[in-house]
Amino acid sequence: MSRETELTRLSAVKLAARIRDGDVTATEAVETHLERIDERDDEINAFVTVCADEALEAAAEADRALEEGENGGPLHGVPLALKDLGAQKAGVRHTYGSALFADHVADRTAAIVERLEDAGAIVIGKTNTPELGHKGTTDNEVIGPTASPIDTDLNAGGSSGGSAAAVSAGMTPIATGSDAGGSLRIPAAACGVYGFKPTFGLVPDDGRPSAFGRELQHVTKGPMTRTVKDAALMLSVMAGPHAADPNAVPIEIDYRGALERSIDDYRIAYSPDLDVFPVADEVRAVVDGAVDALAATGATVETVSVDHGYSMAELGEAAMPAYTTSVLESATIVEEAHGVDFRERSDEVSDSLLAMLHVADEYGPADVARSGIVRTGVYDAIEGVLAEYDLLVAPTLSRADVGLHADLGAEAWEWPMTWPFNWTGHPVASAPAGLTNRGHPVGLQLVGGRFADDDVLAASAALERERPWDHLYE
Repeated sequence: MSRETELTRLSAVKLAARIRDGDVTATEAVETHLERIDERDDEINAFVTVCADEALEAAAEADRALEEGENGGPLHGVPLALKDLGAQKAGVRHTYGSALFADHVADRTAAIVERLEDAGAIVIGKTNTPELGHKGTTDNEVIGPTASPIDTDLNAGGSSGGSAAAVSAGMTPIATGSDAGGSLRIPAAACGVYGFKPTFGLVPDDGRPSAFGRELQHVTKGPMTRTVKDAALMLSVMAGPHAADPNAVPIEIDYRGALERSIDDYRIAYSPDLDVFPVADEVRAVVDGAVDALAATGATVETVSVDHGYSMAELGEAAMPAYTTSVLESATIVEEAHGVDFRERSDEVSDSLLAMLHVADEYGPADVARSGIVRTGVYDAIEGVLAEYDLLVAPTLSRADVGLHADLGAEAWEWPMTWPFNWTGHPVASAPAGLTNRGHPVGLQLVGGRFADDDVLAASAALERERPWDHLYE
C-alpha cells in the first residue's frame, strides 16, 4: 500500500494522532487529500469548491504550532469538507447548490465550522448538494450530479451527497452534513459511510437572517465519517448550546465514552419496513444480516410492528405539506437575504425545486396543521416502541439501485425510510449494512430515544466491531 493510499484511508482519530506524534505533518495530510481529489473527483463530482491554497496555508500554520510546542486540538491538521449548504466559511464560495449563487462568497462562518476549526480541522473544500437541499438525490445546475464511489452508476444520494461521496472516496476523512428528511442518512447509505442525525437541538444552527426555520421538519446538522469513532469525535466538538440558536438544548452527552460500552443488556426492536415501506428483497436480505450481527454482539433483537396505523399513501399525503412548506420557507429566507426571486429567474433554477415551490404554494396552514396530527401519531408509535426497547433498527433506504440521473417522482417518499424521524426528532444513525449481490451499498438505521444519542453510538460501535465495513473503501 502506498503512503498516499494509507493516509487517505486513515480515520480522523488516527490521522490526528499521527500528526501529533510527528509521524505525519498537517501539510502532508492536506497535500495527500488534495491529490486524491485531483485523482478521483472528475469521476465522482463531490466538490463544488476546493480550497487548496487556503488549506495548505492553514496546514503550514498547524505544523508551526506543533513545532512551537502548542497543544493541538483533537482534530489538529485533519482535512474537513463542508456541505455547500448551511456550513458557511467566511471568504469561501457558498452556492446553496444553486446556479443563482454560483459566485456568492460567504461573509460569515457558521458556528459548527468555527468549532471544528477551533478543534484543529482544516477546511479543504465545499461539497455538492441539490439546490437548497430540497431532494434525496444530489444533482444541480451548478456542477451536475454526484456519484457514489461504491458504484459510479448510482447517485450519491442527497442532500449531503457530496460530503458522503468525498468521505467514501478518501478525499477527506470527515465532512459535515445536514438532515431535513434524511439528508445525512440517505447519502450515507448510498455511499457506504456512517452518517449521524443527532437529537434535534444538540448541534446548534446559527442560521441567519431567520433563526426559526428548522422546527417544521426538525432540520439538524451532523457528521459524515467512515468510522463511528470519528462521528463521536465530531459530535463532541460540534454539539453544545449556542446563544445564536433558540432551539439549542443544554444537555451534556458523553459521545466518545459510549463507544466501548457493552450492549449485552440492550433490547433492540427490528422493523423490516416500518410497517408500510416497499423494501426490496435484496435490501431486506442485507439488512437481515446486519441485524443478525447486532444480535451476535449480545443484544436481544426482536422483530416488531411499529403500529402507527397509517398506509404509505396516508404518510406521503401528510408529508407533502410539511416538507414542501419547509422548502418554501428556506427559499423565502434565501430570497430575503439576497434579494433574488427563484421563480423570476427560473431558467437558472432546477425544475424539481420549481415544482416543489409550486406545490408548496397550494398548501395553507390548515394543511400543515392536519399533517401535524399524522406526525403526532407516528411520534407516539415510535415512542411506544422505545418505551419497551433501547433502540429501533430499520433499513435506511427501501432500494439500493437509484441511478446517477434518477428522477424518483412518485417514489420520492417510498425510497427513503428516513423522513419520519425528522418528524419525531429522535437521534438516528445510518451505518453500512453491506452490499447487495449486485454490489450496491445498503444502510441500517439505528434509532434511539430522544437525547439517547450515546445509545445509538454504542450500538453502532458494537456493530462496526462485529461486522467491520472498512473493506468498502479499498
